[in-house]
Amino acid sequence: MTDSDRTAFLAGDRPEDVLAYLSERAVSDPGALKEYGERVADGIVLVLPGDDARGVFQRAAGIDPMAFAKDAMDTAGEVRRDCTGGVCPASRSREGGSDHRARFVFAFAEEQNEAVGGPYAEGDVIHAYVACTCGQRYSDKWVAGEGS
Repeated sequence: MTDSDRTAFLAGDRPEDVLAYLSERAVSDPGALKEYGERVADGIVLVLPGDDARGVFQRAAGIDPMAFAKDAMDTAGEVRRDCTGGVCPASRSREGGSDHRARFVFAFAEEQNEAVGGPYAEGDVIHAYVACTCGQRYSDKWVAGEGS
């Protein structure tokens, strides 16, 4: 994978694919994924066809990605537009502790749908779900290409 794969995904040009960011601290052997993804500062980003990505994510993160997304969507947060982390909502509270880094991110694009309205009428929408090192799970969504 190249940086252009992630760029194309974030621009909404690869709606059939899924993006997975895995922190080097969240997987036992991030080097094993090197040939499939793009190495970033503290982890690896994979952009793969949907079923392949879901399988890789489940094996690497140890959690079903759709169950994870369902759980994370209940809490709004701020995900970086490059899908390598975000601002954990728990970091804003005293009970949140001080360790707030993304362990992993799972993201997919939903194609533009003017009938639905809202941001879906403006373009493809990226849905991103994050698991923080503190245990919080959160989500964010935005129109593809926005802020990138």
